[in-house]
Amino acid sequence: MLGYDLHALKRRGGESVPQDRVYRSMLLDFYGELLTPRQRECCDLYYNEDLSLSEIAEACGISRQGAWDHIRRATAALEETEEKTGLIRRQMETAERLRRLKEKLELLAERCASDAELTALLREAEAELGGLLKTED
Repeated sequence: MLGYDLHALKRRGGESVPQDRVYRSMLLDFYGELLTPRQRECCDLYYNEDLSLSEIAEACGISRQGAWDHIRRATAALEETEEKTGLIRRQMETAERLRRLKEKLELLAERCASDAELTALLREAEAELGGLLKTED
């Protein structure tokens, strides 16, 4: 799993600027190799290094507008790729399911004194794991 706050990213409606920046950095991590080298460099400097457009323009030897155009076009391409493939969405769903499974197993360990509760929790964990394994195929 990546080191992103997947729970915060899951609720993308009306997200704050830092979450949007993290999401776009994540897009770059997943799909950056699909971009041109210049687009990838500009996006990396913007989203990962937090440079301003002026700093990016200077580093790349292009105009500030050129830097913005590269970032804008690349971001649109990255978002379109995610819409089509859904890899990040599926990773977030998998991370959430694993988190829920972990909680159930922790609860199971706490309640192992009662056989009836233990059996029900085991069945829930098994069902969750079975569903998770089907999505990973």
